[in-house]
Amino acid sequence: MPDTPKAAADSTAVRVALWRAMHVALDAPPHVLVDEIGLQLAAPDDGWRERPDMHPLGTRPFRASIVARARFLEDLVVEQARLGVDQYVILGAGLDTFAQRRPSSASALRVFEVDRPGPQAWKQQRLRELGFGLPDSLRFVPVDFEADGSWRPALAAAGFDPTRPAVLSSTGVSMYLTRDANAATLREVAAFAPGSTLVMSFLLPLELASAEVRPGLERAVQGARASGTPFVSFFTPTEMLALAREAGFREARHVSAATLAERYFADRTDGLRPPENAEELLVAVT
Repeated sequence: MPDTPKAAADSTAVRVALWRAMHVALDAPPHVLVDEIGLQLAAPDDGWRERPDMHPLGTRPFRASIVARARFLEDLVVEQARLGVDQYVILGAGLDTFAQRRPSSASALRVFEVDRPGPQAWKQQRLRELGFGLPDSLRFVPVDFEADGSWRPALAAAGFDPTRPAVLSSTGVSMYLTRDANAATLREVAAFAPGSTLVMSFLLPLELASAEVRPGLERAVQGARASGTPFVSFFTPTEMLALAREAGFREARHVSAATLAERYFADRTDGLRPPENAEELLVAVT
């Protein structure tokens, strides 16, 4: 067996994977998203549930937000595939497990995972170790977003067809990038083939968050800063829509947490729902 790469998954990617697994383990069915493969990939130490950022009650609204955005995105990918869109690009893929959890859907697509080289090499080894393998429909695109500039040449080198539309996702990424870097990403995607769709999540300014979740968001901001990956960008929906239109998208709309709650949590009796005015979604079409 080859030596384990020194680089491992980013701590934020691991946290997302663990929250998705906690949704299955702790929240009552029906589950918005069933993902326990990310937990297998992360292989955390025993006692991981005792970590402060895994508190069952304190993290409840945030794991609801994480599974809601993932479910919305995957529903859109499947919907677009029925319309003939057969390319799916995941920017900052982390421990995304779409290709492993939904092999029949993924096999009809070319799925491109774009991420930093070290964590991506680690993930590929973990997939092999767990027996998932690396199907030809899944393409890994190693990119250092800060040092490499445009990531489109690397995407094309991996087999992406720039003449055909695609679904692109960028979730849990925008807060780590400057406003200019986010605008550059939007301009890059706006230049994709007509009919391409981007789903991007963004954090609203903390002062807009409800009293229920603001302490948790403030702890997340402090933790990100302490780990060397600070949150640097917050946007109101109006600001994010303006950035998308300035970038050249033909259509842009805001998908609020309330909309996600109505779609995926309306029949729940346990009160689980994503928090409003925290992390929400931009959907933009070229």
